[in-house]
Amino acid sequence: MVKKIRIVRTARLILFLATLLPLTIAAQLNTKASAGLIKRVVPRYASLFIVEDIPAENDKDVFEVESRGKNIVLRGNNGTSIACALYHYLTEYCHCQITWNGTNLQLPATLPVVTKKVHKATPYTYRYYLNYCTFNYSMSWWDWERWQKEIDWMALHGINMPLAITGEEYTWYEVYKEMGFTDEELKDFFCGPAYFGWFWMGNLDAWGGPLPLNWMKSHKALQEKILQRERELGMKPVLPAFTGHVPPAFKKKYPNAKLKATNWTNGFADTYILDSQDPLFAEIGKRFLQKQTTLFGTDHLYSADTFNENEPPSDDPAFLSALSARIYEGMKQADTAATWVMQGWLFYSDRKFWKAPQIEALLKAVPDNKMILLDLAAEIEPVWKRTDAFYGKPWIWNMLHNFGGNVNLFGRMDGVAAGPAQALNDKASGKLWGIGLTMEAIEQNPVMYELMTQHTWQTTPVELDDWIPQYVLNRYRTNNKELVNAWQILRRTVYNGALIRDGAESIITGRPTFDSTTVWTRTKLNYAPNDLLPAWDLFIQAANKGVNTDGFQYDVVDVTRQALANYAAPLQKKWVTAFKEKDSAAFNKYSNAFLQLISDMDGLLATRKDFMLGPWLSTARSNGTTPAEKALYEQNARDLITLWGGANSPLHEYSNRQWSGLLNDFYKPRWQQFFTLLQQSLRTGSTPDLKQFEENIRNWEWQWVNRQNEFPTVPMGQPLQVAQSLYKKYRDHIN
Repeated sequence: MVKKIRIVRTARLILFLATLLPLTIAAQLNTKASAGLIKRVVPRYASLFIVEDIPAENDKDVFEVESRGKNIVLRGNNGTSIACALYHYLTEYCHCQITWNGTNLQLPATLPVVTKKVHKATPYTYRYYLNYCTFNYSMSWWDWERWQKEIDWMALHGINMPLAITGEEYTWYEVYKEMGFTDEELKDFFCGPAYFGWFWMGNLDAWGGPLPLNWMKSHKALQEKILQRERELGMKPVLPAFTGHVPPAFKKKYPNAKLKATNWTNGFADTYILDSQDPLFAEIGKRFLQKQTTLFGTDHLYSADTFNENEPPSDDPAFLSALSARIYEGMKQADTAATWVMQGWLFYSDRKFWKAPQIEALLKAVPDNKMILLDLAAEIEPVWKRTDAFYGKPWIWNMLHNFGGNVNLFGRMDGVAAGPAQALNDKASGKLWGIGLTMEAIEQNPVMYELMTQHTWQTTPVELDDWIPQYVLNRYRTNNKELVNAWQILRRTVYNGALIRDGAESIITGRPTFDSTTVWTRTKLNYAPNDLLPAWDLFIQAANKGVNTDGFQYDVVDVTRQALANYAAPLQKKWVTAFKEKDSAAFNKYSNAFLQLISDMDGLLATRKDFMLGPWLSTARSNGTTPAEKALYEQNARDLITLWGGANSPLHEYSNRQWSGLLNDFYKPRWQQFFTLLQQSLRTGSTPDLKQFEENIRNWEWQWVNRQNEFPTVPMGQPLQVAQSLYKKYRDHIN
């Protein structure tokens, strides 16, 4: 035991000292880390790559690629730059691709020669990654193996400023224990693992808990590995800071503390915010950063978001300025080199409150060189344009793209291709220091992320007419013009970014209704659904001709899924009309067809792990060390993607997923119960009691959340064959 403790302490010391190493030693570590990445990515070819270090240019990252005999030389000023050199070679010379949803690493037997040395320098100091929500909508249950893959992906795509908040709950546990709080007092503070993003932002306490201490300890260890790898590759992780959120027990332990009860208005109890004027605010903020630095080291970048989806008690600029100054001062007391990294979401989501005087007051209270703003959804609405580029602060242009992990084909392809470069070259953009990805969830629409990260090494807009054929070649290993045409259709339809903020869902995932949409199941498309069908035709034709890469299989399933998901809307109209006309035969026909569509989609999605419920639940359970822990984590996993909260949660369906298992076991039975009610109404001539049905279905949903039935974790069936079969079955009906 003594030996184990010494090893752990030594690992912590090494992790901490890694942030303070001389540049020469750091360069050696980065080179070693790069060699490790190459072995993980292309193990059979790793010996043919030579890694060399070169200095940065104007304090910005740079890489080079050239041939030396049979070897390929990859140079960079850090591990991430070298990883980008590798990915440049793989995509440009070997026509490969690495995405969450399909990877093509079929390298030629003999590595292609680089005839002229490639030299690339980035115009962006920072390339930011992640959103608080991503850590739950996608990453709740990740182990080190999955994190290692993601960090490799990050490096290959140029990320050097990742948000790193795994294990934050352990830091708070130690801080509050040292302040005299008991485990019993903290039980009503820490939430379940699926809800940390909102706990960390001060929106909720305790929901989905109580959180086992085993979780805190294991994820503290996981955070150590994450940070070590990110830093080895030359990244500068952004760690959390204190914004005032304290445990409910705080008011008893410190009865004279200035506390404000605040409510997120989404069905959760009040949380408590410590007034920044209270002397305890600075003390706790300092304690937290000191403890965090002891545990995890620091790169002096700290994330702190005040009033995330909660309005401040006053819109007085003087109040907001003083608040901001005190938060920064709390960071500075613990770390004189602290830089505050703020998500700009509040300026987008609550523009009624955050007008120019309020925003300017909040920002200008902090020195310009000690704050970085994230324009969190710049591809939707660039806040920098109405804030004089954040009033002189350095800022980062981000693509948000996905909300809630919903499954849909969606993006603003033309806008993302042009937006960052247009801002970079705009004299009014001020201190645009970076680009980033701030999606609420990942592992979908890989094209949008390949496109956005293309900007890392260029200052001009991406020319999509040139980029799409290259994307097709790298993803499918073919120059098939029909597939290029299919992608141009996708560009004009699902990826046109018009009319709606984020991707549309299918009515299938909505709580049963006669309407075409529900609160969180928004079905409005940004294109005419029939305009997508020619792309489906072209993908199926390519499948018939033998195209069969991993990425192609995923895309065929996804395009087929989208066509069928869209078809649910006209089917719904048919059974609604039949019911209103009291046509029982037609109602049975179309309601049965609706249910069969759900089952057919479930079978299609079962062919790809990307679209399966089973892995989400099984990885949740794998984090547990006891039956009780496993049950708790599975309940968290089920709840987040269905009700989100309790049986009466107003957020139900916010994080809906079109996943195999979820379709057949959750969405389909809900509709079956609804149709049974309507069939009985038609038989008896009575009016269906929709209010009672709503209450019954909420109870049924809560029961489902608390079940523990198993789902497959291994794909079943051949993706292309199932897609081709469904194409034959449905294509003529969808016209």
